[in-house]
Amino acid sequence: MSGRLGMASNLLAHHLKVLQAAGVVRRSRSEGDRRRTYVALELGDPAVLEVVGSRPMMPGAPRVVFVCTHNSARSHLARAAFERASGIPAASAGTAPASSVHPGAVDSAGRHGLDLSGHPTAHVADVLRPDDLVVAVCDNAYETSLGLDRTAVHWSVPDPVRTGTDAAFDAALAQILVRADRLGHALTDTQES
Repeated sequence: MSGRLGMASNLLAHHLKVLQAAGVVRRSRSEGDRRRTYVALELGDPAVLEVVGSRPMMPGAPRVVFVCTHNSARSHLARAAFERASGIPAASAGTAPASSVHPGAVDSAGRHGLDLSGHPTAHVADVLRPDDLVVAVCDNAYETSLGLDRTAVHWSVPDPVRTGTDAAFDAALAQILVRADRLGHALTDTQES
């Protein structure tokens, strides 16, 4: 990243540390290979959004596909949240799908007025179309390039299944709801331009 920004890596690290201390960004270790560190805007704080601008620039897309490894929680929650936030069609898929959606995801969705019924787990190769915008909600799926030859948006949402608590599913969904709303607005704005 320092090369793309034309900035020495030590200077980039310094600025990221300052932004993290100010609460503008957060850093997290990859759940996949544990070597990578991801940096994300703290989207839950409206003041952060004012600092960086109100809308991200996104390419237009006729459909959004949310992908995680097992397609049992985060990708289904993201699809449902995005469908509520946008009129753009959405789907979810996994690189190694589980046999069913996790009950914790179903319960969390219900607590937040989302419905996950009628959407079974699916493999990404069976769902993805050439013009879809792919959003990887899982570090593992993102780091393996989804097993496909394409770039994806990456959200790096912690896996609630590992903890298995209501709080973990609700925390993951809280992140997803904010991001889905912003993505929905960004894509709608792009299509209307």
